[in-house]
Amino acid sequence: MAENAKFVENNQFPFPLLCDVDRQIGVAYGACEGPEARNPKRMTFVIGPDGKVLQVHAQVNARQHPEELLKTL
Repeated sequence: MAENAKFVENNQFPFPLLCDVDRQIGVAYGACEGPEARNPKRMTFVIGPDGKVLQVHAQVNARQHPEELLKTL
């Protein structure tokens, strides 16, 4: 968790990062096969101000996705 906090600080993000070390959230959203999964899938969930999931991007190209997502947002 300290690594995420440092990453947020270094990149001056105006939001916190989620640190799901026990994979509970990843499993719930389908990004992990189970709590023992080594690597979760790269996925993006766009969540509205009301907490509802507005979009799911199940297959993400890490190099192209940020620019594509900014257009969506």
